[in-house]
Amino acid sequence: MSYAHEPVMLHEVLEILAPSPSRRYLDATVGGGGHAREILRRSSPDGELLGLDWDDAAVDAAGHALAGFGGRVVLRRAGFTEAPAVLDELGWAGVDGLLLDLGLSSHQLDVPDRGFGFANDARLDMRMDRRRSPDAHELVNTLPVSELGELIREFGEEPGARRIARAIGAERRGTTIETTRQLAGIVARALGGAGGRPRGARTPATHPATRTFQALRIAVNRELENLETFLETAYEMLRAGGRLVIISFHSMEDRLVKRAFHKWGLDCVCPPRLPGCVCGWSRKAAAVTRKPRVPGKEEVRANPRARSARLRAVERV
Repeated sequence: MSYAHEPVMLHEVLEILAPSPSRRYLDATVGGGGHAREILRRSSPDGELLGLDWDDAAVDAAGHALAGFGGRVVLRRAGFTEAPAVLDELGWAGVDGLLLDLGLSSHQLDVPDRGFGFANDARLDMRMDRRRSPDAHELVNTLPVSELGELIREFGEEPGARRIARAIGAERRGTTIETTRQLAGIVARALGGAGGRPRGARTPATHPATRTFQALRIAVNRELENLETFLETAYEMLRAGGRLVIISFHSMEDRLVKRAFHKWGLDCVCPPRLPGCVCGWSRKAAAVTRKPRVPGKEEVRANPRARSARLRAVERV
């Protein structure tokens, strides 16, 4: 299967980054290369781009999609938290534009053996980087029920997390939970009977297992932990005037980005009760987007998976 991924909010990304010649860019989640291709095209003839992704299929796909740009593009199989080390390796002192798109690709969702969704039946996996462990199979089958419930509640924002965890615990006492549809069925029954419809609801807006699968994916890939690590020092990778664009897809990610960008815009982070500043902090960046931008109606119609995207951006001072 070819690597399919429609770049989300491409117009907005290009408007904010404003790619131009003789500048350097970092696409820290390069995916199939959709955003990167347009950044390279608009920064022709000599703009350069570093593309990172910890998914081997994404790096291969980006390599094919961007082959025509020759030495102007460098690709590495690495997570975005490794970006500073890769920049050092290349001798890049900084970049003029940095993009972080935190969404799953259509390829990851649609290829059955990745185990991210339940449209097709597959072994539970959900790893973006298949060199790492644990996978979703291990978490579902080995975590204590109390920990599993807390994970689903925290990362999935699922009100029925305890019921789901108890149902998983009961199921695995008699058998191993192997596949995506097996797990989805357990969750659906726990929340509303065999049809998976919450009691009293006329029609389910989404499958009842959606939040549980989100929670497991976030836990397997340490998504929030990695984002927090990235946001501690991401501004250091930007040259003066360089811009960082982050596209998030759920409220937990967006809160972390909002909080970090707010801190970067402060002149002091000392507690208000102190008589004077002792923190040594200085302003790092200025907001480019005062509120998060969202996809337009036409984009959502063409690509429904973009509907939950939220874009925030800052500029290094």
